[in-house]
Amino acid sequence: MSDGVTLDFNVHFTTGRTGQRVLNAGERPPPAAVPEGRVPRISRLMALAIRFDNLVRLGEVADFADIAELGQVTRARVSQIVNLLNLAPDIQEAILFLPPVPGDREAVSEREVRSIAAEPDWGRQRKMWAAGSNHQAPQKRGD
Repeated sequence: MSDGVTLDFNVHFTTGRTGQRVLNAGERPPPAAVPEGRVPRISRLMALAIRFDNLVRLGEVADFADIAELGQVTRARVSQIVNLLNLAPDIQEAILFLPPVPGDREAVSEREVRSIAAEPDWGRQRKMWAAGSNHQAPQKRGD
């Protein structure tokens, strides 16, 4: 027998840790906002340098010359990219997490970063990075 009572409430499904569908009470939360703009070129190049280094370390390619040949670029260009690994780790991290670029103008130029990477002293690198007008100095751990 039915007494005519109807319950009405909102539910939504999400995916659990094991891939199972999970029933959740309430409205579905709005999707996370996607930042406008694009990943800065120097950030992409820094990530590429890390990837190149891992390919060589894991033995997937013999050396950086093989990467140049596979990518159909000059060895000099691969060297320019890989030399970004000479940057202090905190500067590398700052480059990887630069904010999205809204227009055509890059906040940090590759040429500027290459000149910083050419400096062997990480302390001087940090000063050079801090002297840049369009970015902030990385925060050292423990300060």
